Amino acid sequence: MVRITINGRQLEAPKGSTVLEVCRLHGIEVPTLCYDPELKPAGSCRMCVVEVKGRPTLQAACATPCENDMVVETESPAVVEARKVILELLLARHGGNCLTCEKNGNCKLQDYCYRYGVAESGFAEGGRPEYPVDDPNPFIERDYNKCVMCTLCVRACESITVARAIGVINRGHQAKIATAFDGNLADSSCVFCGQCIMVCPTGALTSKLSRGKGRAYEVKKVLTTCGYCGTGCTLELNVREGQVVGVTSNRSSERSPVNRGSLCVKGRFGWDFIHSPERLKVPMVKENREFREASWDEALDLVASRLKKIKEEHGPDSIAVFASARITNEENYLVQKFARAVLGTNNVDHCARL
Repeated sequence: MVRITINGRQLEAPKGSTVLEVCRLHGIEVPTLCYDPELKPAGSCRMCVVEVKGRPTLQAACATPCENDMVVETESPAVVEARKVILELLLARHGGNCLTCEKNGNCKLQDYCYRYGVAESGFAEGGRPEYPVDDPNPFIERDYNKCVMCTLCVRACESITVARAIGVINRGHQAKIATAFDGNLADSSCVFCGQCIMVCPTGALTSKLSRGKGRAYEVKKVLTTCGYCGTGCTLELNVREGQVVGVTSNRSSERSPVNRGSLCVKGRFGWDFIHSPERLKVPMVKENREFREASWDEALDLVASRLKKIKEEHGPDSIAVFASARITNEENYLVQKFARAVLGTNNVDHCARL
């Protein structure tokens, strides 16, 4: 352990911890745009600068290791002034209208500008770079006019998803996030897991499926388990006025012990079937090459009689049973027990086996 003083408070911290980690451990808020506890620190946004006694320049808290008897100020006049200038520099390339942005009310840049009273940039005289928003993929809206180059999406894609679909191209004011040769996501190694959306602090990356369906503060998040396969990933259904309008992920190790916030393309974007008008609501029985609605008793009696007839005429191994990843383990157990004990066949398979 090392002893460190932060804002006049004498604290202890594990050796090797960064100043930012100690601040978070003890409930001291330090603004960050590029930091993520599961990624290597980049120190690119500089919003977390702090004043360390005895050092001539401000230090990035996310990349500064604690030392014994270190004295740190997180909101000194020099730190506050530096953060205002940093926000102005970020706004010099951050375009877009907050009024129509999907992240309005859930944007770190917006929060920090409000916190430090920064309304406009004094560094935008040369004009902001403008990028077209025309990626034809069905899932991810890429509006790099709102990007602050925190590189969280790049590092998450590389370290968590390990897809390495995006990186940084160009330099200086013209730098941007892009795929190889600045192409479309569908033509890259992107697997559309949406991890980049989850870590993006602004409206640069958002879900196309959720666009226009509700702000973050208008939805209720319901913690549940993904029903697509047997992994058991935890996700949050975003519900507004009784309708599912999106999926987000919970990164808490306690609430999401299986996936820690990671989801595949189906878990994050495959929720639109929930309110599809094509979903069946009652059993359907086919007669004269056409389907008609039936009661559960009629449908179950029909299935039972047909299975019995097939078993008697062709034997039990002429029947196969397919289970589903969208039902519980207990229900899948009952499916295979029905196949083996009632039908008398071991022809049991599962849609997620491969």
